[in-house]
Amino acid sequence: MNTLKKLLGFVWMLLAPAIICFLVYQANIKIQAAGESTRANVILQWSIILIIFIPICVGFFLFGKYAATNEYAHLPSTSEEINN
Repeated sequence: MNTLKKLLGFVWMLLAPAIICFLVYQANIKIQAAGESTRANVILQWSIILIIFIPICVGFFLFGKYAATNEYAHLPSTSEEINN
């Protein structure tokens, strides 16, 4: 199970920047395709989408980093283990 966690950690670490690049690429395409009358709305919409999803992707990357370095190899099962 720890090997699976480690492999999935690398997947998360690769997926996070890929998602950000994909969103920026899509934003660029949609903004360029928008007409003059709707360009401001499209820019606003994609700015909000990017502002929301970039911190989520940073969290994915950190989660993957911790999983890849085996930080989740032993999780406490009781509250006594947390205090020790």
